[in-house]
Amino acid sequence: MRKNLAISAVAFVVGCLFSPIVRGGESVYEGGPVTAPEGAELTASDRVDQLVLARLDELGLKPARLCSDAVFLRRVHLATIGTLPTEAETRAFLDSSDEAKRAAAIEKLLERPEYVEYWALKWGDLLRVKAEFPIKLWPNAVQAYHRWIVDSLQENKSCDRIARELLTGNGSNFREGEVNFFRAMQDRGPRGLAATVALTFMGERAEKWPEKKLDALAGFFAHVAYKSTAEWKEEIVYWDPNGDEEGLAAGAIFPDGKPVKLDPANHDPRVVFADWLLRPENPLFSRNMSNRIWSWLMGRGIVHEPDDLRPDNPPSNPALLDFLQKEFSAHGYDAKHLFRVILNSRTFQLSSIPVKDSPEAAAHFAFYPLRRLEAEVLIDALNQISGTKEEYSSAIPEPFTFVPDDVRAISLGDGSITSSFLELFGRPPRDTGLESERGTNTTAQQRLHLLNSSHVQNKLGACPLVVRAGELEDEEMAAVVYLNVLSRFPAADEVETLKKHAAKTATRGKDLAADLVWALVNQPEFFFNH
Repeated sequence: MRKNLAISAVAFVVGCLFSPIVRGGESVYEGGPVTAPEGAELTASDRVDQLVLARLDELGLKPARLCSDAVFLRRVHLATIGTLPTEAETRAFLDSSDEAKRAAAIEKLLERPEYVEYWALKWGDLLRVKAEFPIKLWPNAVQAYHRWIVDSLQENKSCDRIARELLTGNGSNFREGEVNFFRAMQDRGPRGLAATVALTFMGERAEKWPEKKLDALAGFFAHVAYKSTAEWKEEIVYWDPNGDEEGLAAGAIFPDGKPVKLDPANHDPRVVFADWLLRPENPLFSRNMSNRIWSWLMGRGIVHEPDDLRPDNPPSNPALLDFLQKEFSAHGYDAKHLFRVILNSRTFQLSSIPVKDSPEAAAHFAFYPLRRLEAEVLIDALNQISGTKEEYSSAIPEPFTFVPDDVRAISLGDGSITSSFLELFGRPPRDTGLESERGTNTTAQQRLHLLNSSHVQNKLGACPLVVRAGELEDEEMAAVVYLNVLSRFPAADEVETLKKHAAKTATRGKDLAADLVWALVNQPEFFFNH
């Protein structure tokens, strides 16, 4: 507990902890058919809602109501840029009467620099960007790989172009960042490369394939070779026409069973595979990426887990996945387009309070799922609220790591650079590229850290927010703290709880503000995206 808290302050916090997770209110939404205004066509977002509602209707499930403006603003910030809205942003949004303000907010977020930082983090997990064991890219290669990802996102490079560059890259791993795709895995043999390609670009786990199918895919990567240089840890990744000691290329077959005759002496087999995979009429890549993007924004894939696509793990809503896949392909594999479609849908904007809380309702997106904030997002949120910074380092002496203390956690490019907080809250090791590597469960150790650690207490004890709020009257103090921590105004009963706590403990000024900030940080409403 905070050392200066009286026993009644414990009751204050416990009362908050057992309050409903969302106190921001809801807008009325009774479901029903989705229609466009007279004279207008249905948007792609409307079509998403149609397909979701149709499936819910088939199952006799009702959708939740729409979330409030305050809940939406916080949710869309965390889902899109991994960053809390500021007090000024929240006040301006809640004060606006513009009917199109939600769509406008989405557009602004997609152009923010944090968008690139946050999605480089997501791609870094998927592509295993890590200097140390067991991936062992080494620091120079990690910097090149991460910079290539960041540059690709800043350019809004299409996902098919990203995939093609990863699949067909040649050159120095210190200078051509994308070639590190063929180094960022534990097994760099043809079968290991094939399994990684299947997971990354098709969302399929090759360990569940028949051995012959994996060998057939491995044939396209049997001529990938590596050559060291005079520079420490540098390697050249290239297509070697004389490679393939096992003769796997002769037995290459596309994953859909279509035969192919390769000419590895004159034409890189990886290019042949990329041409096949990234054709608009081939749904494997666009289906995988559409499901991943939906999962990243919605907290759950239409196929769940999002990297376990197989015939006996069907999508919960096949028509929805089919629509998203075609929409994605038709718009040039533009991730931002698919973001707009999903974020502007009423499905994304449903309340997290379900009409019926059941696994079936969750699987069919009858409400927005509660999700604990990712480790990097959570520590950045704590630092934003408290005006403090964090130290990050590599646990292994190689490489020697210096990270400026103003670098945000979502900007960390190397999975080897971490902190005890990030480890405790489930930052993925980036060993396999599986989505399940990231821990999002809430543990007793995590709750105790937020409640009782000197790390958190030192951040909150005398931070600028506490100093500022401590100079205000109770009502305005509550408003300022709630807007900064929970991105909403307090309800009347919450203000009354604060006043009772102050009267009972004779706590005023900065001490009262510190109690309030600490209490709110320990609410599920803070450390969950809802």
